[in-house]
Amino acid sequence: MSEGATILSYDGTAPKIDDDAFVAPGARVIGDVEIGAGASIWYNVVLRGDVNHIRVGARTNIQDGSVVHVSRGTFPTIIGEDVLIGHLALVHGCVLHDRAFVGFGAIVMDGCVIESDGMLAAGAMLTPGKRIPAGQLWSGRPAKYMRDLTDEDMRRNQLGVQHYVGEGRKHQVAVNEAK
Repeated sequence: MSEGATILSYDGTAPKIDDDAFVAPGARVIGDVEIGAGASIWYNVVLRGDVNHIRVGARTNIQDGSVVHVSRGTFPTIIGEDVLIGHLALVHGCVLHDRAFVGFGAIVMDGCVIESDGMLAAGAMLTPGKRIPAGQLWSGRPAKYMRDLTDEDMRRNQLGVQHYVGEGRKHQVAVNEAK
């Protein structure tokens, strides 16, 4: 974890961040939040677990400017392992299974589920309670089924996960050197 990030307890609960996770300077992690090994929380990301909990699995990356929040008493946010969340995404009170993908500027609303290897395209909005089945691409506002993902699509997404794990480690070194 790097200096310059805001890590705050809220209502008696402190975030739990694995020592192998990268939390960038300027990121805000508040309350009942757990972040797994190899995960990366990028610059100006907010994870606010104040009225429910947030879980972020191993090797997941949440890219610059994204916001992750919850709904009071109804919907926590559960993000599995090896998930890609693009820049400026809004992820709220939902479940993203292992290897899910949320594109740049996309919105995932309360009660939604993106199953393993499901993908929400850049700029799309998944309205409350919708589910993207495993291996499907949804796009639009509101999001609708577009097509099944190919093996190559899913392989490319996993290469993205590997890339961000490595980048997180390199950025951690750069932050440590700047101290």
